Amino acid sequence: MFYWLFYEVLYHYYSPFRLFGYVTFRTALASLTALAISIVLGPWLIARLRRFQIGQHIREDGPPSHRKKAGTPTMGGVLIIISVLVPTLLFVNLGNPHVWVALLGMLSFGAIGFCDDYLKIKRRRNLGLTARQKLGLQLLASLAVGALLLVLHAEGRYNTAMNVPFFKDFKPNLLINAWLDHPYAYPLAFLFFFLFVALVLIGSANAVNLTDGLDGLAIGLMIIAAGAMTVLTYTSGHAVFANYLALVRMADAAELTIFCGALTGASLGFLWYNAHPAEIFMGDVGSLALGGALGVVAVLIKQEILLFFIGGIFVLEALSVILQVASFKLRGKRIFKMAPLHHHFEQIGWPESKIITRFWIAGLVMALFALTTLKLR
Repeated sequence: MFYWLFYEVLYHYYSPFRLFGYVTFRTALASLTALAISIVLGPWLIARLRRFQIGQHIREDGPPSHRKKAGTPTMGGVLIIISVLVPTLLFVNLGNPHVWVALLGMLSFGAIGFCDDYLKIKRRRNLGLTARQKLGLQLLASLAVGALLLVLHAEGRYNTAMNVPFFKDFKPNLLINAWLDHPYAYPLAFLFFFLFVALVLIGSANAVNLTDGLDGLAIGLMIIAAGAMTVLTYTSGHAVFANYLALVRMADAAELTIFCGALTGASLGFLWYNAHPAEIFMGDVGSLALGGALGVVAVLIKQEILLFFIGGIFVLEALSVILQVASFKLRGKRIFKMAPLHHHFEQIGWPESKIITRFWIAGLVMALFALTTLKLR
């Protein structure tokens, strides 16, 4: 909105408004606006959630220290979504399709999380949607995103080639009909593409969801991941930087920098109230929305592989659950004292604040490593 108003209309009458033509300027404004909205609306939302008795239900088999957190207002992810949505719509070029795809991914996964949280509160148990229902809805959301990406690809506004860390010239094409000589090449290509997009989006969303188990843990890691994605979206959309770093460039991706900046600012503002001891929890509406947003951005800028490093702690948390379940079913034994991984460290005696801080440090190291791979190619 402001891009159109100040840059395309008023700039002709007042030249300083040309600043709204710069992605970096609008990203800074979007980040600060998201931060301000989150901090200002936080107390109001917490009060409303308490008034309507929308509190967290603690899993019975969880750590005993978490039982005192029962009743803490949840569904704070609504605050995060609002804090991202408003500045994004205010400062992006609304004619950019990549931004709308990113917003669709965030809102659709957020809606799934909202349904899950609502059912938990209604039933007054830590059980919302079944695993099958949740996975089915996430698959539908991923297919919708994948379909839009193929439409953009047909219009020449999306590249299906993928960046690979450490390899400058190796850019495999996700539409395998580009290199597969087979009579069923096109159906296989579309099937592979949709499955790949679904894997990235569903994996990212659920990894963040599993990490959201300690005060400030997931949102702190999200600040780091969103900050790294802000750098990646800017370099991917910048002609000079993309060429210098040999990245798959898409000019439309530059506007995603503003979306990622808003994600960073909103996450930072939410941490103000979610820091230990938390006044509010994000709930599934927040964790699924944030994870889905990360996954969509990674697919849009062709950094799906690098997302594994940027969200390294999220990946480790998800892997700990997968390994724990597989080991128990196959061997009848557990690898960790409790999964996800942060609960294992609680069980061996680490204080909650120490786990959170150390996971943040590890997440920051992984994100910095991911950014260094842009040059080490």
